[in-house]
Amino acid sequence: MDVVIVKNYIEMSKHAAELVGECIRSHEDPVLGLATGGTPIGMYQLLVRQYREGLLSFKNVKTFNLDEYIGLDPAHSKSYHRYMNEHLFSHVDILRDQTFIPNGMASNLQKECRQYEKLLKRVGPPDLQILGIGENGHIGFNEPGSDFDGDTHVIRLADSTREANARYFRSPDEVPTHAITMGVKSILRSKKIVLLASGEKKANAVKRLLDGETDPAFPASALCNHKDVTLIVDNAAMSK
Repeated sequence: MDVVIVKNYIEMSKHAAELVGECIRSHEDPVLGLATGGTPIGMYQLLVRQYREGLLSFKNVKTFNLDEYIGLDPAHSKSYHRYMNEHLFSHVDILRDQTFIPNGMASNLQKECRQYEKLLKRVGPPDLQILGIGENGHIGFNEPGSDFDGDTHVIRLADSTREANARYFRSPDEVPTHAITMGVKSILRSKKIVLLASGEKKANAVKRLLDGETDPAFPASALCNHKDVTLIVDNAAMSK
């Protein structure tokens, strides 16, 4: 695992955007794995800036998102469909039929998981997968105890994850209890993985990751089994 230590969130976002831009420019038909949440927002803002300055085009890019809440319509203000539209898709020249996000409103959730996994294998795997890390070590929504050999699946969200995400909702009770997520195995098929970590709240998770012990109780540790992972971490997240 390559570890890039930067000063702050801004520098982390810049470095991540540079790596994504390099991937897009160096591949004829690039496939990106994308993450949501607070951590990648700065990166998306910089990618939009590159597009507006004529430095980057998304016309040939295909994207796969890690996850989506179950029970939220794509138009819901807190869905990850809406998040991606607001932070990236509606600001660049990407073709919408080349953006893929699990359907959390599917009538048959198991079938949706199987179909998403098949699509990942047929179109992907991602040339570059962006990840964040949860305070409990989750990647995507793979919570502690997740099977490292798991494909796209339905997951019950840990209480700590729901509490961390409650800031995006009007009340904690509105946070969905379940999600569809790429499995750990799905993520590890990516050709290159870039893991982003910023802030003191992520310091314990970063320390445990860099201790190097692989443990299903800490899903991010599965990344130690991948041949090409870059961790971009700011000083606050590296403090321990």
